Amino acid sequence: MAIKNEVVTTILRVFLGATFLIHGVAKFQGGIENTAGFFESLGLPGFSAYVVALIELIGGIAVILGIGTRVISILFAIVLAVAIVKVKIAVGFLGNGQMAGYELDLALMAISIYLAAANKSVLALDNVLFRSEKA
Repeated sequence: MAIKNEVVTTILRVFLGATFLIHGVAKFQGGIENTAGFFESLGLPGFSAYVVALIELIGGIAVILGIGTRVISILFAIVLAVAIVKVKIAVGFLGNGQMAGYELDLALMAISIYLAAANKSVLALDNVLFRSEKA
């Protein structure tokens, strides 16, 4: 049973990391200045677009590798909570036909919270870099 949990946790971790990595890359490829402008239109400081994009990009890579998963997952959950409240809640759970709803954001938040609360995975690079009492 323990091996099954490790495999499932690793699948969730890699999926979450890859999803955020792709979103971070997209923010830079699409022109981070455009994202900063969008953030400003929401009443957020423009520089926060850079912070979010870096969390997504660097955090995505780290989570895929299993480095700092708990801390980064908490940051992901915060990013998602702000996205839901500032952008997605107005269009509803499934969206409005022009914009996606917050269903994916909520699912990613649930995965982030699970990974933040879960025990360190045996299949994470943290275990190689930082020997734990479990190892």
